Amino acid sequence: MSVPRSRHRRRGSLAALMIALPAILVFAAFSWWPILRGAVMSLQKTNFLGPAQWVGLDNFIYVLSDPLLLTAIGNTLLFVGLAVLFGFPLPLALAVVISTVRARRRGLYAALAYLPVIVPPVVAILLWKFAYDPAPTGLFNTLLAPLGIGPLPWLNSGTLAMPAIVLQATWAAAGTSVLVYLAALTAVRPDLYEAAILDGAGIWKRVWHVTLPQIRTVILIMMLLQLIGATQVFTEPFLMTSGGPQNATLTILLLMYRYAFGGSADYGAATALGVLLALVLAFLSFLYLRATRRWQS
Repeated sequence: MSVPRSRHRRRGSLAALMIALPAILVFAAFSWWPILRGAVMSLQKTNFLGPAQWVGLDNFIYVLSDPLLLTAIGNTLLFVGLAVLFGFPLPLALAVVISTVRARRRGLYAALAYLPVIVPPVVAILLWKFAYDPAPTGLFNTLLAPLGIGPLPWLNSGTLAMPAIVLQATWAAAGTSVLVYLAALTAVRPDLYEAAILDGAGIWKRVWHVTLPQIRTVILIMMLLQLIGATQVFTEPFLMTSGGPQNATLTILLLMYRYAFGGSADYGAATALGVLLALVLAFLSFLYLRATRRWQS
């Protein structure tokens, strides 16, 4: 007697679930549980030394009434704007240029583009901080001196500090995007380029009318990931300026760090700010995906 197909399918699904169950439990323990714990902590006042005290929405009221919140939001938006303006087109342009070279050299150029990603972030940031030395003998000031520029205060200037941080962050993160774009470019059909060449299209028209439309889904996803990543910037301003000068580089995550590890050790306020940021990013991501849905097909 043969086993019904539906029962056989259910048995196969149950076996697949049992095989994946350990990975699901590990993922839940290290991913979903901290999220749920943070949501609960945002309603508490605790320093992990004594019992937690339920305060309801007081943490959210405290965070929203903090005058530094608007400063942190403005600085974060400035970082996001500069990161998208300079950091988004650069990896795409590098990937397009690398894809046009000979295959034997393409791997070398891709490796060189990815090299900054291999450098440990803390080491890279400290090296750039050394290069941003405001003295006339600083590395960047020395390079700009023959052009009659400087010496510039770099990280000591409220105007230059954020662009300087964006420059370092772009250098450090561009390599990953370059590899993603190179992988997407391999899927573009060569006959499309051949047809464009026969029609007399130059290099820029081929890029605009063939390359970009063919990888637009990848471009839109990378844009969303960069927006989310840039909004959560922390390491660079923390190590380079600690939010200074005069809070000119204070970001949302750096303000969250101050709540948790400052003098008050207010972990409830820190998690409340984290929950607010997560909700805002989730809402904006939803709007972004809805707005770009027709471009992804």
